[in-house]
Amino acid sequence: MNVFITGGTGLIGQAIIHRWLPEHQITVLSRDAGRVKSLFGHDVACCEQLEAVDINRFDAVLNLAGEPIANKRWSKQQKSRICQSRWQLTEQLSIKIQQAHKPPSVFISGSAIGYYGRQDQRCIDENHQDFYPEFSHDICARWENLAQRAASERTRVCLLRTGIVLAAHGGALKKMLPAFRLGLGGRIADGSQYMSWIHLDDMVALIDFLLSHSELSGPVNATAPKAVTNARFTELLAERIKRPAFLPMPAVMVRLLFGEMGDLLLYGQNVYPKKLLDAGFQFSYPDLREALLQLKL
Repeated sequence: MNVFITGGTGLIGQAIIHRWLPEHQITVLSRDAGRVKSLFGHDVACCEQLEAVDINRFDAVLNLAGEPIANKRWSKQQKSRICQSRWQLTEQLSIKIQQAHKPPSVFISGSAIGYYGRQDQRCIDENHQDFYPEFSHDICARWENLAQRAASERTRVCLLRTGIVLAAHGGALKKMLPAFRLGLGGRIADGSQYMSWIHLDDMVALIDFLLSHSELSGPVNATAPKAVTNARFTELLAERIKRPAFLPMPAVMVRLLFGEMGDLLLYGQNVYPKKLLDAGFQFSYPDLREALLQLKL
């Protein structure tokens, strides 16, 4: 297939490109052509302006671009960057697909489990409708609506409601590990909030699965089937790197350090990937202990 990718230099983007080469032809949208070349050599084409892209050439579009949501405190300016980096590009892609005379057969677009907002401990799947109205939901709701505009009889749209992606060289663990290695790790608040996670290898595999399974469309929970509480996550991560983790971070400290963004740490969701499992997708790492053991931490 001929595939167009945004966000191809990010954690998930790099991993999926390495999986798809050389089976598929890949073009990446990036303002940094040098970085694309250094990561993938001459095997991946780079386009620096979306306006120059002929979307009719592509069989599939994978949209992973967006300002990281947890990199900085949520100032008014940062909130705007988080939103616009997702909304503007997604809207432009949907318009291009709508206007194409030969549109791609599938548009796989990013989203996040933040769509559900903070939830209690009950398990929720893609049919869950009781959303909590907060910033993370607002981001994802408009993001998904803009992507869904590309849907037609010729183009199916899949929305990746992604959880915490676990990888040895990036993502959430890259931020957690320094403190844990110093023995300064610990649960956050009472640790009862759920963390819905996924191993990077499974994230890549499910995107590949969506590419070829035409029966799947709409929101898809990109999480392992066994979410864990923050307390359990802390326990297993400390066990994996053989360090103590006895220093809990009180909720008041989280709010002092991170402001409103701290809500991502204090509240969670127990998310279940019903659509993928019903379609026959098999997770390589459904269990957190196994997932952490596989990673070279």
